[in-house]
Parts: sequence; structure tokens; C-alpha cells
Amino acid sequence: MHNLNPYNPMKNLANKVAIITGASSGIGAAIAKLFAQEGAKVVVSDIVEESGKAVMKAIQDAGGEAIFVFADTSKPEDNAALVKAAIQEFGALHIAVNNAGIGGAAALTGEYPIESWQQVIDVNLSGVFYGMHYQIPEMLKTGGGNIINMASILGQVAFATAPAYVASKHGVVGLTKAAAVEYGLQNIRVNAIGPAFIYTGMVNEETMGKETIDFLASKHALGRLGKAEEVAELALFLASEKSSFITGAYYPVDGGYLAV
Repeated sequence: MHNLNPYNPMKNLANKVAIITGASSGIGAAIAKLFAQEGAKVVVSDIVEESGKAVMKAIQDAGGEAIFVFADTSKPEDNAALVKAAIQEFGALHIAVNNAGIGGAAALTGEYPIESWQQVIDVNLSGVFYGMHYQIPEMLKTGGGNIINMASILGQVAFATAPAYVASKHGVVGLTKAAAVEYGLQNIRVNAIGPAFIYTGMVNEETMGKETIDFLASKHALGRLGKAEEVAELALFLASEKSSFITGAYYPVDGGYLAV
């Protein structure tokens, strides 16, 4: 669908500047590449520098515009520097996808490691807040913008042995709604995406075993895991003017997980 004249200036995100965190692989990389195909100037950000630069190079080699910026989203100062780099390179900020996240330890709440709890909250929830804290003022300067926060199906339901992840993703949904209400009259839209289990470098047969992957697949109405590109398509819709009357919303892309 998106491989014909991918950098046509009439694309959905032509002349827009977009930051994508956690963009060195998986969902983030798919979003970065698709946004670039649709005309955006992309700031690829991650703590994995080699892979992040590879995503940047892939975009550039295909004729798109991109830079890589190292940023640990759990640190406020890194979020500030990331936004500053986007402005210095491209002159504005119109779109942000706060996608960086981690899974954390697997343990029951009463046994959950305190250190892992703090790390998951720092990255998955505080990182989204820090991102918006610095992104929003720059978007206001351009007359508005679009923010997409990556939640999860576990932003709506629970999953045993993942209390920190569940809490962080529920928090992302609430934070998304709060910001949407605050900035709607200033033309900033804020939405959340809730992917189910998606094939990534962390979720596959090699890392988790075929039995586990088959079990997870059975929890989806479609009987399979999702693809990063399928999540990216929803992100593109929410980042574009095709979703101009949508804000404060949570959109699952979950193969029917929440319906089962």
C-alpha cells in the first residue's frame, strides 16, 4: 500500500516533523519508516544507538529525511535534549510518538522486585510524561500537533505477574486523556494505542519458545500475534488529518484480544 512513490510530497505527513522514541526496532522502527514514507521528517530516538542509526540510514537510503538522537526517556533532561535536537535540525515539531517501553520482571505483586517496579514506571509512564512535557510547548508554537502514546492491551486489562507493566500502561491511558482535555482548544490532539502481543525482537519463538507463542496467539480472536507494521498503520492514521476529530481516545490494535 505504501511502496509506490513513497516520498511523494502529497503524502499524509508531508512537511511534518515527527519524534519517535524506542524507534530502533519493532513497533517504533515500523512507525518511523512508515512516517518517513508518508513525507515526515523523522527523529529516530532510542538508547540502542547502532540499531537506531540503522533505521535512520534505511530511511535516508530510501530518500527520506531522518536523524538519530540518543535519548533515555526515563530522564527528563534527555527528553528536553531530544526535542531541542528536533527543532535545531528541522525547525519545528508537529508529531510525537512516545513509544519507548520495557516489560520488566515477571513476578507476583507481593514478590515483585522494587528495582524493576521503579524502572518500569520510570520508562513506561514517567517517560511519556517527560516527553509530552517538552513536546507540547514546541507544538503550541506551530499552532498545534499530534501526540500518540503507546499503551497496551494491558492498559485496559490485567496480566498476572506483570503488575508494574499493567500499572504503567493504565497510567499512560489516563495521562493521554488528561492532556487531550487540557490542550484540545489549542489544537493538540493526544491519543493512545493499545497493541496486543506483537512479533518483535523480544516476542518470538526464539526468545520465548513456540509453546508460549502458540499460547499467546490463542488469546487473540484472529489466532495469531500482530505485526509491527499493523500497529504503524494505526499510528499513521492518528498522526494524520484523517483523524482530525479524534482525541483523548484509546485505540486497541489487538486481533480481538480484548473481545475474547
